[in-house]
Amino acid sequence: MLELKNISKAYPGVQALSRVSLHIQAGEIHAICGENGAGKSTLMNIIAGNIAPDEGELIWEGNPIQPASFHAAAALGIAIVYQERSLVDELSVAENIYVGKPPLTPWGLIDVKRLTQQTRLLLQGLGLDTIDPQSLVGSLSPAQKQMVEIAKALAANPRLLILDEPTSSIGEKESRVLFQMLQQLKQAGTAIIYISHRMAEIFQIADRITVLKDGVGQGTFDAAELNPARLIQLMVGRTLQETHFASYAQPDVYLQIHQLSGSGFQDISLHLHKGEIFALAGLVGAGRTELALALFGDTPIVSGTVQLNGREIRFRHPEEAIAQGIAYVPEDRKSAGVFPERSITENVQATLLSRSFWLDASASAAATHFCEKLNIKTPSIQQKAGLLSGGNQQKVVLAKWLATQPGLLIIDEPTHGVDVGAKAEIYQILKDLTQQGLSILLISSELPEVLLLADRIGVLRQGRLVKILDKSEASESLILSLASGTYAPKSDYND
Repeated sequence: MLELKNISKAYPGVQALSRVSLHIQAGEIHAICGENGAGKSTLMNIIAGNIAPDEGELIWEGNPIQPASFHAAAALGIAIVYQERSLVDELSVAENIYVGKPPLTPWGLIDVKRLTQQTRLLLQGLGLDTIDPQSLVGSLSPAQKQMVEIAKALAANPRLLILDEPTSSIGEKESRVLFQMLQQLKQAGTAIIYISHRMAEIFQIADRITVLKDGVGQGTFDAAELNPARLIQLMVGRTLQETHFASYAQPDVYLQIHQLSGSGFQDISLHLHKGEIFALAGLVGAGRTELALALFGDTPIVSGTVQLNGREIRFRHPEEAIAQGIAYVPEDRKSAGVFPERSITENVQATLLSRSFWLDASASAAATHFCEKLNIKTPSIQQKAGLLSGGNQQKVVLAKWLATQPGLLIIDEPTHGVDVGAKAEIYQILKDLTQQGLSILLISSELPEVLLLADRIGVLRQGRLVKILDKSEASESLILSLASGTYAPKSDYND
């Protein structure tokens, strides 16, 4: 269906792609793998008509093409779902999905009834029956927004569908629905390019895998020819050692919450030791992020108590939480974590704006310190954060909060959209922090990540804490059964 021959693209100081060749067949799921900065996004943007290559050819069904724009590629039947969402919060779900191509009445006006009906049918196919087509996108959860983004691409009935990290912000249930739909599209002859850092799902759904490293193709393989270890070696150029982390949990309790209730969670009791990583696991909508935001003072606590270092506290605003040594790294790095148009220095100093004496004297020194400590790969501390890879952007967000010298770090989806090499670095950073006595409340939808990092795991379901597991007794199957309600505990858990 699509053939790329010797595609090259350079930017000032960077050779993003060097003579990359690729052949995409109708009716296949073709995974493109590589670390952040390997050239995957550049290649996809060339196919989608957003970027012109410096050299090379694109051949669509035997005919040379050069899509001059996103719309030109869409006219050929090419659709792309980017990792960073393109939805407009102020428009309805239906308006977002059919933006630019809504059904019209004979008088040329938008046919709202047909628009709503078409949207409802499309959402039902994605298992999103509970979403009202007239709901504003801004009212949806990150997982729901991601599924609407996918629905928007499918509404065009594409012949080639490009998915960039489609499961990075959705849960197990939504992922299963998505994979079922991809199999249906594949059987109908649609070609699918699939980009993901999650090894398990690549080997679950991909027919063939193409590997990029530093803008150079490392080969295309049948998925059955590879295993995760070999794929990672091709991507990073080395073998990543299997890691087992020691626990640095201390006897002293740093955070104690008792019968805490708020928006999205009820009657939560747990404690967190100094130097401990306590993970919150659960399906999307279980209340993990809602609990974290309440602890950070971003949403109100309705009832219950919170003690920090043995002293009862209640925050009315995040500024008060920060002043008491609580830091929060949000799930959505792009919209809530990093300032992409600002330099690394400005990002690091953002949480310290009330300490003007510190900023004037040491802002650059602090940025330099954290670039070295966290191994942030950048040509300069004045580099705009948005120009860094996903892994390095996440490290900048970490640096921003570590500059506040917190005692408790709440971190939501720490490796969202981060490649395997950067993941390993972030894991080591988090464990090094606990060795220094920092307490970490971790939220992650990646169960291997939870099992690797956490000392204890609290499983939430429908806003309630079902059970707290020690690392030694936890497993993926047990966590999933508790989170989904298929496992019935013998008695309610009281911390």
